Amino acid sequence: MKIDTLKALSPLDGRYSHVNTDLRDILSEYGLIKYRVRVEIEWFIHLSKEKNIPELPPLTIKDSSYLSDLINNFSEKDALEIKKIEKKTNHDVKAVEYYLKDKFSKSTKLTKYLEFIHFACTSEDINNLAYSLMIRDSSQYLLKNIIINIERKLRKKSKSYANIPMLSRTHGQNASPTTMGKEIANTLARLRKVKKSIESIKLSGKINGAVGNYNAHLVAYPDVDWLKISNQFVSSLGLAWNPYTTQVEPKDDIAELFLNYVRLNNILIDYSRDVWGYISLGYFSQHLKKGEVGSSTMPHKVNPIDFENAEGNLGISNAFLTHISNTVVISRWQRDLSDSTVMRNISGCFGHMTIALKSLEKGIDKLQINKIKIKDDLDNSWEILTEAIQTVLRKNLIPDGYELMKDLSRGKFINQEDLKDLIDKLAISEEDKSILNKLKPSSYVGLAKKLAKDI
Repeated sequence: MKIDTLKALSPLDGRYSHVNTDLRDILSEYGLIKYRVRVEIEWFIHLSKEKNIPELPPLTIKDSSYLSDLINNFSEKDALEIKKIEKKTNHDVKAVEYYLKDKFSKSTKLTKYLEFIHFACTSEDINNLAYSLMIRDSSQYLLKNIIINIERKLRKKSKSYANIPMLSRTHGQNASPTTMGKEIANTLARLRKVKKSIESIKLSGKINGAVGNYNAHLVAYPDVDWLKISNQFVSSLGLAWNPYTTQVEPKDDIAELFLNYVRLNNILIDYSRDVWGYISLGYFSQHLKKGEVGSSTMPHKVNPIDFENAEGNLGISNAFLTHISNTVVISRWQRDLSDSTVMRNISGCFGHMTIALKSLEKGIDKLQINKIKIKDDLDNSWEILTEAIQTVLRKNLIPDGYELMKDLSRGKFINQEDLKDLIDKLAISEEDKSILNKLKPSSYVGLAKKLAKDI
């Protein structure tokens, strides 16, 4: 179905529709329907393997192949057929069941077992598994196709800029130097840590009936080990089995995953703002693109729009992630539908995140470091070496070293000669004096170079 991007209500399907092409098959209404179809069919197949359910015998190779084709060849046409059924049923999951009954009826053998489609299931049995699969696959797509590219670019920049000293700024004021590579390494280390947390989370699922107790299951087949069957089925989908639920799987794992993505987004917001600031200071310039306009009135401007775009979309993603995390873990008594409409908006979480990550990729590639500007700032900031001097005074047990440096430097301009005069008058060893006199802002970077290279 063709989308008129000019009339799209959301920029995900309008201005940025080209960015999220790969996620559409996962996170769209089509994607949700496709996952529901998969869960329904897989549950049918799973029940057919249970010897204590004689009314549904094991499937032949031909029938198994037929069902696999229904999953693997599911198309937009099939989804539209289900939506057409939904107009009559006014129930989305029931529409999937009726669609499958029609498909099964086209098989001579399967038509006998139509009533085992959606057997002993409530809609939430299907939905919780479908959504967990959608979220898992979306997360894996981001990690393997986009976030890993951000990591690679940051690692490359960290190593390339490892030896470029620059002035730090704490509270916006001149502070002890670092290197540009080390600052990028800080972001990369944080990103890797939260990525590891995300990868460690296994989403849960359940298939246990109307209130989570296998009530109908046990009446129909009292000798079947329904706990074992449920566990095996959920695990076969690559999800963690949750035996303790009401009608709804409580989605605590989804909340944990989403809040970890909030952490990841915040790390990248922090990075985007820092780079924005470095561009403003002139530490970075950006590759010019022919024909591109920075301002409608000021021709000279090259705006850091990629980092601004990233920051904005990461914030929108966080709004979705946070609201969903706070909402879906709460259900009145054994079930209410407050989470249902909320879960339909998970596309906003990953859709806006994808826009942001793509913008970051583009922005990082545009960056060109300005070593001259960075060096000029350092060469005019000799006052930052007062930290080193007062630390050497402490080493020599000379009291009030901090106060001495504060009186000399606070709110004042200090040059190399001022520091040399002071150092020569200090009651410290000649060796310490020699070390301090050789020190320059550009060399006072501690282990920053090593840390940047080792990341």
